[in-house]
Amino acid sequence: MRRILVTSALPYANGHIHIGHLVEYLQTDIWVRFQKLRGRRCVYICADDTHGTAIMIRARQEDLGEEELIARMKRAHIDDFAGFDIEFDHYGSTNSQATREVCGQVWAALRKAGLIEQREVTQLYDAQAGTFLADRFVRGTCLKCNSPNQYGDSCDRCGAHYSPTDLIDPVSTLSNTKPEIRTADHLFVNIEKLHGFLDDWTQGGKHLQPEVANYLKGHFLCEPLRDWDVSRPAPYFGFEIPDSPGNYWYVWFDAPIGYIGSTVEWCRKHDERFDDWWRCPETEIHHFIGKDITYFHTLFWPAMLKAAGFSLPEKVHIHGFLTVGGEKMSKSKGTFIRASTYLDHLAPAYLRYYYASKLTARMDDIDLNFEEFAAKVNADMVGNIVNLASRTARFAEQTGLSAEYPDDDGLFDKAAADGQAIAEAYESGDFARAIRIIMVAGDRANQYVEQQAPWNLRKDPTKTDRLRDVCTVGLNLFRQLAIYLAPVLPRLARQTSELLGEKIESWDQSQKPLLGTPVGKFEHMMRRVDPRQVEAMVAAGAEPTEDDSPPESVPFDNDAPLLAEPLAETIGFDEFAKVDLRVARVLSAEDVPGAKKLLKLTLGLGGDNRREVFAGIKGVYKPEKLVGRLVICAANLAPRKMKFGTSEGMIVAAGGGGGEVYLLAPDHGAKPGQRVH
Repeated sequence: MRRILVTSALPYANGHIHIGHLVEYLQTDIWVRFQKLRGRRCVYICADDTHGTAIMIRARQEDLGEEELIARMKRAHIDDFAGFDIEFDHYGSTNSQATREVCGQVWAALRKAGLIEQREVTQLYDAQAGTFLADRFVRGTCLKCNSPNQYGDSCDRCGAHYSPTDLIDPVSTLSNTKPEIRTADHLFVNIEKLHGFLDDWTQGGKHLQPEVANYLKGHFLCEPLRDWDVSRPAPYFGFEIPDSPGNYWYVWFDAPIGYIGSTVEWCRKHDERFDDWWRCPETEIHHFIGKDITYFHTLFWPAMLKAAGFSLPEKVHIHGFLTVGGEKMSKSKGTFIRASTYLDHLAPAYLRYYYASKLTARMDDIDLNFEEFAAKVNADMVGNIVNLASRTARFAEQTGLSAEYPDDDGLFDKAAADGQAIAEAYESGDFARAIRIIMVAGDRANQYVEQQAPWNLRKDPTKTDRLRDVCTVGLNLFRQLAIYLAPVLPRLARQTSELLGEKIESWDQSQKPLLGTPVGKFEHMMRRVDPRQVEAMVAAGAEPTEDDSPPESVPFDNDAPLLAEPLAETIGFDEFAKVDLRVARVLSAEDVPGAKKLLKLTLGLGGDNRREVFAGIKGVYKPEKLVGRLVICAANLAPRKMKFGTSEGMIVAAGGGGGEVYLLAPDHGAKPGQRVH
């Protein structure tokens, strides 16, 4: 019996699951369900990816501890996956003792092999946020193709990989400021020493899709491989490196090790030998990932596994991106749809089927077109497959199935023979081909039912036996298709089992007809997609920007504030223009000991231009909540000596009596240093 360990890329604990993510998890779930239906020992392992700067920053923003944040997100992820019938044999977390232990084992092996080097690194640092910047917290212009707004590790346009410091005009996404360049000691893995091994493994024609192998050869393996920076200095949420205090393993070091750590947990729970799964040549390891993380899973990860003595993947299955209506998913258009939002409006079977009908063994992007989505589900699932059951099951409730299989002009045998081609398509990951073959078989079956017209046979009491035979053929052809579709549509398989009284649990059941059994009461198995449900889902997923938000009704404002503080005397424009109002960012804020109302603020006007200002907002605003926000500053006021220091300006606020204070802030997109006109 084949023994197979399967993983999907670990979802990051910094956000919710959306329909783009689901391409991968549905693809993997379908492949795993197929293997289990074929009788293979197949175990599906996954976990939340929980470490890194992004988690630390988000926890800070939400005023949560990192562990509380990742626990909450893990629960949400598990609920979303369950809603789409995605079944894991074990779902863990990279923030686990098991993963920490395996990280230590891999690290010790890399050290022993002489692959770890330490050197000083020049890195981007956000002084405003007080942290070194991870690749994904920097955007700028690609140095290779000059495409703007690219992340700090790779270019979406040309595929180039680089360091954040290589970007042209980098900007921190945390504070929208230009980052500083600072140095720190980092630890690297020298994978160039394994160049020969990686050449052989990637180009052997077995482990990767041809286009992936060619991509690696043309972009990376054609020259010396870059050393991999695997450490980050504090502050950082992750595992501290045992032999390098103050440094932490970079999230991309421990994330794939999470596959192994979660397997350790599963083995302990089920009394399995770990070495049978990660150190056994008879076990196949299959990774399913998106093309954006090809680099890590086909170069760094195999190098780590090789050095540490773990098994190498049998296959890395790489899929493309999801587009919606031919475009990238968009929050403002409502096409950046969370899994939970989809489930509020539509059945999971629809998306499982649609994705399966689009997924091939290649790395092509797939497009979700909502008109095609509705038409395909309604025609294929409802009009073809489920229609077979609805047209025959009602007539067989009283008679059951025939004891012997009737003559059907070879239809059952033809569909049984199709099983080989369908299985080969599933095995290779070409789900679209499997679906096409199944639909053709469904067309043949429906033609038979149409010709035999059981609804007419029912009207003639002398043709009861013939009616039973026709329904026996129709329901057995339906059952064959339900078995073939079981990896894609597990709920339909369960419904079919309940209808016909035999659980679908083996692919081989498609090769032998079911005879002489009663037929249960037919219940609706799948309803047609209502376009209004799709429209409601898109509307619910939309997050309008300020530009496209509908105007609210204008409230009536009384004149009490104006009466309490009448307008000042009129001045000329030239007098007003003398006040230099500027956008500024609060770089730091602190209490002033001994002062009842004052906070001490350090304002940034861009670059090294700073002002120290004392503002009477103590008790109204907490200092830690002010850091990072934009304010309006009167920047050319003469310095004013005060009891607690010198104030070099003034921030602009509104308010009235009773201690009311409301800081004025610029609109979204304004930058420190810009003048207020």
